[in-house]
Amino acid sequence: MTESAHLIEALDSRVRRRDERRDFFKAALGAAAVGATALSFSSSARAQSVTDADVLNFALNLEYLEAQFYSYAAFGTGLANNLLTGTGTQGAVTGGRRVNFTDPVVAAYAKEIANDEIAHVAFLRTALGTSAVAQPAIDVSANANGAFSAAARAAGLVGAGQAFDPYASDEAFLLGAFIFEDVGVTAYKGAAPLLTNKTFLEAAAGLLAVEAYHAALVRTTLYGKGIATPSLRTSADAISNARDSLDGTTDLDQGISATTTTINGGTATATASNIVPLDANGIAYSRSVGQVLNIVYLTNTAASMGGFFPAGVNGNIRTSTAN
Repeated sequence: MTESAHLIEALDSRVRRRDERRDFFKAALGAAAVGATALSFSSSARAQSVTDADVLNFALNLEYLEAQFYSYAAFGTGLANNLLTGTGTQGAVTGGRRVNFTDPVVAAYAKEIANDEIAHVAFLRTALGTSAVAQPAIDVSANANGAFSAAARAAGLVGAGQAFDPYASDEAFLLGAFIFEDVGVTAYKGAAPLLTNKTFLEAAAGLLAVEAYHAALVRTTLYGKGIATPSLRTSADAISNARDSLDGTTDLDQGISATTTTINGGTATATASNIVPLDANGIAYSRSVGQVLNIVYLTNTAASMGGFFPAGVNGNIRTSTAN
């Protein structure tokens, strides 16, 4: 068998395994009741009762955002129309275009992540059935007034009135992706305790794992490129600090580099990788739904819209947290 044939066989096998896993969870979720026992969580200093469907719809909003960004960046097109409908107000996507990748490795990563995120949207919509929310209005534009530019401005990557274009280069794309990826990991971990149905919890754990793989991939690639271009690593760390300024006083974020390390019992200044952001126990951080919305709305006050979701998200979980 030729090398090409081996490669095709391996790729086909991967697709079959992915489809088999997806079919299993679709069947399990379809058989389970979405309206589980209501829970309560704190959002903007008030209690709100939520169901498993509310939590999954909250996740679906975030997956719409990621899927649209990656789909445009990798393929030059957004999600198919049949993946956008549902309850609530359906919105359009502002901006988005294909990246002219020069690094074939980054191009391959972008396509892989895009396909994964599109699959997440389809998966959650199938699990929720008629309860699935529609895609809200999403801003992934590259203009000076867009969400990416506002996030980059908050991180000090661009000045007042200047634009940050995440589609301009491989490196710009990676920085744009970095804004999202760590947030997805902490969002799924933070939302997991709100789920009461074990089937949903298992599915959420699977989604969390994939988002963690994506985050590590983006962080690793940024760090690797940052060895040759230190300003890239510095920019990623600045984005991390900006995220941290939005989600409250607790330090829930870490950049991709550490500048202090312990050597033979003493402390020396050195550049070290920080690919996996963990607490002192080696455990990933969690964010509440309100904190997650702080970041995607680009605000540190209680709000129901803004940033990447100019009209807010759809569903019962909509309000960010006042810090």
